[in-house]
Amino acid sequence: MKYLFSFLVFLTIGFLLSFAMPNVLAQETVEAPESFEEARTLGERFLNSFPEVFKKSWQQAISLWKKMLNYVSPWFKGIWYKILSFLEKEVEQRKPGVEEEFEKEKQEMKDEIPKAGKSLWQRLKELIQ
Repeated sequence: MKYLFSFLVFLTIGFLLSFAMPNVLAQETVEAPESFEEARTLGERFLNSFPEVFKKSWQQAISLWKKMLNYVSPWFKGIWYKILSFLEKEVEQRKPGVEEEFEKEKQEMKDEIPKAGKSLWQRLKELIQ
């Protein structure tokens, strides 16, 4: 599930960047650089504009996710209430058996603890002697 969510987030960011980046670079006419210095300035301009583009894209992605959540949340709530009602019934049906099993385990622990304590004490006595 987390891989699906990560994939959707990266897909959304990539989609938004594909629309935002050409707009930033299209503000000026971009020509092929003729020298290393021009290539460096073009790269610097691109790198300097990247945080702004990423911020805009992230804000658009967040607004898109919020809209999707608002659209899907009533459907998820309905499913969630159905699951909860089913689980409540199961818990109520299994509760007496679990309580009995817990009492058995508790009694077994009460019986085993003194035996284990005595044997440990006897082992310490044997080590000392």
